[in-house]
Amino acid sequence: MNQVRAKKHLGQHFLTDESIASAIADTLNFEGYDTILEIGPGMGVLTKYLLEKPTTTYVIEIDTDSVAYLNEHYPKLHGKIICKDFLKYNINEVLEEKPFAIIGNFPYNISTQIVFRCLELRHQVPEFSGMFQKEVAERICEKKGTKAYGILSVLVQAFYEAEYLFTVEPEVFNPPPKVKSGVLRLRRKENFTLPCNEKLFFSVVKTAFQQRRKTMRNSLKSFQLSDNLKEDTIFDLRPEQLTVEQFITLTQKIEGNAV
Repeated sequence: MNQVRAKKHLGQHFLTDESIASAIADTLNFEGYDTILEIGPGMGVLTKYLLEKPTTTYVIEIDTDSVAYLNEHYPKLHGKIICKDFLKYNINEVLEEKPFAIIGNFPYNISTQIVFRCLELRHQVPEFSGMFQKEVAERICEKKGTKAYGILSVLVQAFYEAEYLFTVEPEVFNPPPKVKSGVLRLRRKENFTLPCNEKLFFSVVKTAFQQRRKTMRNSLKSFQLSDNLKEDTIFDLRPEQLTVEQFITLTQKIEGNAV
């Protein structure tokens, strides 16, 4: 098998620039883990650089053509190719609860879902880096006070330090996407356990941003807040005006004062 044809329904855009692949592999610091999981390796342009690192590299790929190509061209990967859907597969059937880093040139149509899955696995994932559609990468790393700041920004940054690293032009892909791409890195915070009810925190953040033009007092009406709590000045703000820490504080207040 010489090449794999990119499949539109899988959102495949194969990176062709070796220097960018090498730069993405270099975004990981390999501290606190000795295993890497690459999502959607395609024909292995990033994989080859990961295999040079002092770690064990697994890849997970849903496309059987890509799996056949990898098996043929990367003997080091034998026994470490998982032909499954990352979003549906229990990765611990292979990784057995070990800490691991996630990396990849992520299919844009499922990249946000990959991030949410990473959050579910955060106790095992100290580091995460990869390529997204540029505006999604920016949104994840955005700070308060902008239109781009939203659910993804707050939920990711509650647990990880998020850093936008560099922009990638469409011409270095086959086929070229219609948008620019952005590479980011997430490094898990030392204290990444929330000092509030986690389920409530997620619910508060999602509910607030679903009506982002309203003040928190109006957008969070469904939480049956006490009159006393609603007088708190934090409820005068709109969601994009709150930092991650303020969302945590708000959740603590709701937890302790709801009717």
